[in-house]
Amino acid sequence: MATLLHIDSSVLPGEASSSRSVADAFRKAWEEQHPEGTVIYRDLAADPVPHITADAWSAGYTAPTERTPEQSAAFAARVKLIEELEQADAVLIGAPMHNFSIPSTLKAWLDNVLLLGRTAGETPSAQGTPVTVIASRGGSYRPGTPREGFEFVQNYLEAVLKGTLGLDLDFIVPELTMAPRNPAMSELVPLYEASRQRAFEDATTKAKELAERLAA
Repeated sequence: MATLLHIDSSVLPGEASSSRSVADAFRKAWEEQHPEGTVIYRDLAADPVPHITADAWSAGYTAPTERTPEQSAAFAARVKLIEELEQADAVLIGAPMHNFSIPSTLKAWLDNVLLLGRTAGETPSAQGTPVTVIASRGGSYRPGTPREGFEFVQNYLEAVLKGTLGLDLDFIVPELTMAPRNPAMSELVPLYEASRQRAFEDATTKAKELAERLAA
């Protein structure tokens, strides 16, 4: 049965987080198709992975027999994360926009799994694995909007997930999530509600389609 790697990174819990809520809808639809499948779950806000260190980085370019004990321990933690990615048949990532970029905890995870000669390079070890990113944001940064130049989430993740790791990337973008809580954005609430509804529908549809595709 298929394995889903599910990563959340929002600092907000449960339904207070749009990325978590939409990702949860995706996961539930996935699990309905794969009731006996495996879900590897990481909540990077509750249980962050270590930021990359000199030992963890240098160990990747040092022969195993020449690594120091500190390098070996740090690299073992990286390998565990890398193997979770390599074992996954599909990946689901909640990536809310925090100060125009991804949460630092998600960046730490990416820094750990990016390893030249294994997950990155001419033949990335997880190449072709489908990854769905729930890229929620408080405003709108689509082309043509006043703040389109501040969109560093999708641009960055496309470069890393698709361009470097070779994953088959798809985005779901719930936007204007601050509208219900910010009086200055009150006129945008209908657009927020439409975006939220569309995100939930897309999550459910994409999860089912992906599950069916992998089962074929």
